[in-house]
Amino acid sequence: MKIGLVLSSTPGYSETFFTSKIKGLQDNGFHVVLFSQTVGIDFNLCPVVKAPKIYKNGILQAISMIFVFFKLLFHLKPVINYIKLECQEQTNAARIVKKIYFNSHLLRQKLDWLHFGFTTQALERELIAKAIQAKMAVSFRGFDINVYPVKHQNCYNLVWKHVDKVHSISNDLLQKAYRLGLNRSVDYSIITPAVNLTKIIKDEKLKKDISKLKIVTVARLNWVKGLDHALNAMVTLEEEGVDFEYHIIGSGTPIEIERYTFQIHQNNLQKRVFLQGKLSHEATLLKLNSADIYVQPSIQEGFCNAVLEAQALGLLCVVTDAGALNENIKHKKTGWIVPKRDSKLLAKRILEVIKLSDDEKEIISKNAIDRVVNNFNVEKQQKQFTSFYLNEIY
Repeated sequence: MKIGLVLSSTPGYSETFFTSKIKGLQDNGFHVVLFSQTVGIDFNLCPVVKAPKIYKNGILQAISMIFVFFKLLFHLKPVINYIKLECQEQTNAARIVKKIYFNSHLLRQKLDWLHFGFTTQALERELIAKAIQAKMAVSFRGFDINVYPVKHQNCYNLVWKHVDKVHSISNDLLQKAYRLGLNRSVDYSIITPAVNLTKIIKDEKLKKDISKLKIVTVARLNWVKGLDHALNAMVTLEEEGVDFEYHIIGSGTPIEIERYTFQIHQNNLQKRVFLQGKLSHEATLLKLNSADIYVQPSIQEGFCNAVLEAQALGLLCVVTDAGALNENIKHKKTGWIVPKRDSKLLAKRILEVIKLSDDEKEIISKNAIDRVVNNFNVEKQQKQFTSFYLNEIY
């Protein structure tokens, strides 16, 4: 079986979800081809087909279009199918020509499944799968369902009309997709992110300063991650006399960095809070290994792989009730859930966690590790994706 996976670029260092999926499918005998606009220098996991370029120079664009359309002469049947489908949707001729050029690398393929790794990737390509006589699948992630449709209402109407099967990383996103118009009769699978347990090793030797509480968050510096509420909670911890360090791991735009740097200085937290920037996965795991408490203060969250890794390391996790975090954490069993946007309750919960006995902390820590090992391992995820394309129940 041949699977075409569409992404904007080849998977980066933090996108273990896609790399483990591709490896698992290959191990189970599937042929995987990746379609993207850019290709990373070190990516060699599977064949990659690049999308045609869009040139600002009119002459270069004309030459490119001639070359692309010439190659399509050897694939007339799917092109004709595609034109008929677009005409049925009342797409005008000029737009059809542009869409044929943009999607020419897909129209030349023979696939069993065309899977868009993000739902937004399916926009302007909703009819390609039918044109090449493949089944169409889309994946739901946080931005696809929580953010993009807010700014672009009814954007997925054509996707819902033609999709054969959907993959969601959480039940929360699936339910929101239904509210956005997805027909409940469409087949689906919920396949969560997973942790590569061979890379998760708890090293107690890294905890050198046991007198100081170490708190960590892994999140890009974006408003949706609720970091301003976490910083306000740190103010409360400071007022309560807690000796702590708070490390935020993640990249951001210059404006976002300036925003949070100003908030840190405004609240005199320079000696408490540290913006670590983007770290490698290995360096991130080292930081997590040396921490006591993991905090995820998000306002919206698709699922959050970082919370899974923190639990796998046995950290005491305090998260908000945003999105699918209540599917990620079992309240008072593997961690704690607090209302989003409430820095006072976040601080209160952290203070309560600090005061727990060592035995109580150990129980939560062990529960968290066991749940990740049993329910969120890569092997299970890979089997679920194999079943996804074979339409089997796993």
